[in-house]
Amino acid sequence: MAEFRPLFGSFTLSTIGDELARVALTVLVYQRTDSALLSAITFAISYLPWVLVGPVLASLADRFPRHRVLITSDVARAVLVAGMAVPGTPLPVLLGLLLLVALCAPPFEAARSALMADVLEGDRYAVGTSLTGVASQASQLIGFLLGGALITALSPSAALLINAATFAVSAVWLTHGLRRRPAPAAEGEAGSLWRDTAGGVRFIAGSPRLLAIVAVLWVGALFINAPEGIATPWALQLQGTAAAAGLLLAANPAGTALGGLLVGRFCPPHVRDRLLVPLLVLSLAGVLLAGLTPLWLGTGSAAYVVVLGLLFVAGLGGASNIPLNVAFVQAVPSAYRGRAFGVAVAGLSGVQGIGVVLAGLGAEVLAPGTVVALAGGIGLVALAGPLVGLHRTRPGRRTDGRVPRPDPAEGRSRT
Repeated sequence: MAEFRPLFGSFTLSTIGDELARVALTVLVYQRTDSALLSAITFAISYLPWVLVGPVLASLADRFPRHRVLITSDVARAVLVAGMAVPGTPLPVLLGLLLLVALCAPPFEAARSALMADVLEGDRYAVGTSLTGVASQASQLIGFLLGGALITALSPSAALLINAATFAVSAVWLTHGLRRRPAPAAEGEAGSLWRDTAGGVRFIAGSPRLLAIVAVLWVGALFINAPEGIATPWALQLQGTAAAAGLLLAANPAGTALGGLLVGRFCPPHVRDRLLVPLLVLSLAGVLLAGLTPLWLGTGSAAYVVVLGLLFVAGLGGASNIPLNVAFVQAVPSAYRGRAFGVAVAGLSGVQGIGVVLAGLGAEVLAPGTVVALAGGIGLVALAGPLVGLHRTRPGRRTDGRVPRPDPAEGRSRT
């Protein structure tokens, strides 16, 4: 348990800094360009490395000592984000540095997820996964709120400096708190990064259960997270101020933090499994109703408060990630954790990025609220197929024959 503290604490610290910087950057881009699409693209840049090279970079967590991968990633990000904080940095350079920062996320998240399964065993792992998921949402909430406040009181550069500091503190904490372990054995598979990556793809492709789990995760993320990319124009539509975007972004994570705490800590495993479908429906229905609110109430403070409440309720449904995470972890052995995690999160981050860019495109021609409503409504229909597949591959009906162990939904991309 002693090693869980630095893993948990460093993850929480850097997530707060990431979301704080994300709000600052998206608002900065929108203020400079007045383009909902460019603002959404800025929000989506952090997902791009997962899509392009995520599985390859994540396989580093199976080739090198995982504590070393974690520390090196945090040091690199601290330096790069500090460079982004230099006042007057041209927008293309700023976005380029953001892309480089995001390249450090796949190896870090894969190594952290794999080490979690080494540090915590049995039911402790399920509890630790739940706590980390709650901390992730709470950290996003704090980061979004701080981002909105700092935009009003200080500057984007101040937000970026705070983000750099969180990475630096995280690196120091991990250096002193983790036991040195050798690189994991890859069960006789010691080839190139590309070969290791292909091994992770083959492992997931060969398991109907894993395919069903990632399908539910990916389809859900495509529609549930889409409104994040248009938070700034949506806030302007509802409230007339860009600073209101911080609360819009924070409402869903706040609900997910509470939902995760209730489901992870107080529901036994069989109850969590039964709650999966209702929680997913709650998430998308909340998004649908939030998008429809301006049609019923118009704009202004009343509509804004109702939207915040509905997004919070939608966030409660985000606790569906807990049973999905545990099921995924139970299906992957140690030597494949980094690679399997990389493949799963590459797809997850990819669809999140696609979702926010599509939302940005939609907001160029439709009202932001309309785009949000479409995301919720289409998502409810699109999830039906993956949920049927998940039901057909329940543990009692498994066909892959593998011994059930990463936590992909926890890998909600950072920075």
